[in-house]
Amino acid sequence: MKGSKKIPTAVIKRLPRYYRYLGDLLDVGILRISSNDLSKRMGITASQIRQDLNHFGCFGQQGYGYNVELLYNELRHILGLDRQYKFILIGAGNFGQALLNYPNFAKRGYEFTAAFDNNPKLIGQEINGLTVQDVAKLKKHCEKNGVDIAAIAVPEAAAQGICNILAKAGVKGIWNFSNAELKLPFDVTVENVYLTDSLMTLSFKLNEDAILERAAINYW
Repeated sequence: MKGSKKIPTAVIKRLPRYYRYLGDLLDVGILRISSNDLSKRMGITASQIRQDLNHFGCFGQQGYGYNVELLYNELRHILGLDRQYKFILIGAGNFGQALLNYPNFAKRGYEFTAAFDNNPKLIGQEINGLTVQDVAKLKKHCEKNGVDIAAIAVPEAAAQGICNILAKAGVKGIWNFSNAELKLPFDVTVENVYLTDSLMTLSFKLNEDAILERAAINYW
């Protein structure tokens, strides 16, 4: 990787999209593509694509384009998809069960190995091959099994306490589906997924023209 500068968050968030598109190209037998052609497919400028990828090395050649399989494999490595993760879920309610049953996680190397809840009605139930365990066993399980990532699908009020347990047990990756603003040690990485924020962004885009027109009227 070039230099020691941190990769911009916006670039990191585009990498999975590049990876998916390259996988689609391989599925239909396309082995070489230019940044211009990739730009047309993705709706991102060719210049942006080149700038993004140049953070990680020189993958394309002028007049030749990108070797799709090579770039796909490089992104697989960059995204950490060439290894398996010990991945657990805390919160086996309706949303948590949807996560457990989603088939594409395992295909990407994120296979749930355990699930926990504090609801007596859920403890002991089997969901997609996993038996839901009492959350009281969470810390011991993480310490014994070296868990890499924990998905949190619990109520906001419970999230910080659960994550404190995870951090003390050595878990370094938190995938947070609660609305809680978590405070954790600097060496624990948190990826927040605020579903309502995404929905509100969508509703803004649906009304964007009217909003901007109103703003212009108010400005003048």
